[in-house]
Amino acid sequence: MRLKPVPDPPADLDALREYQRAVPLVPGDTDDCCARLRRRRDLPDRQTANDWLAFLRALDLVEETPRGFVRADAEPTSERVREGLREEVLLVPEALAALREASPEAPLTPDDLFAATRDRVPRHDRARNPDWEAAWRDRAARLLGWLALVDLAAPVGGDPDATERSEGPLTDAGYVAGDAL
Repeated sequence: MRLKPVPDPPADLDALREYQRAVPLVPGDTDDCCARLRRRRDLPDRQTANDWLAFLRALDLVEETPRGFVRADAEPTSERVREGLREEVLLVPEALAALREASPEAPLTPDDLFAATRDRVPRHDRARNPDWEAAWRDRAARLLGWLALVDLAAPVGGDPDATERSEGPLTDAGYVAGDAL
């Protein structure tokens, strides 16, 4: 089963490493790990911390043991993140296929990705959130930001400084296939 939560992408892999380091070396239960992530990464709520914990696990940067979650003895390299995204995150294969078809003249936008994957949004997400379309559009933007972080996507067009971001996705950017795709 693929992971749904996609947190805001960090500015770089060093920042991702800081999220990984916020998870303890000694196994802790979910509540303890989420509290530690919130405290060390200044996250707004437990749900955001839980999303990060699940996402780090999908990237093999955190392991779940019988005694709880623990930081993995692995570096957050571009290759590791690419593999985790490809194998573990919902709608990444569809995003990569759409990026292969995009061009600088017609880049893939978050709205385009949402439109292409709208029918794949799980039924229970549609039922429990009356604003599910906006939530999944935002998720599409974050997902494209993660793909750009590891060179599976490349932002194009718009403001030339738009590729320099401190945090969060480029919601209005268009993307094409990156060098690693």
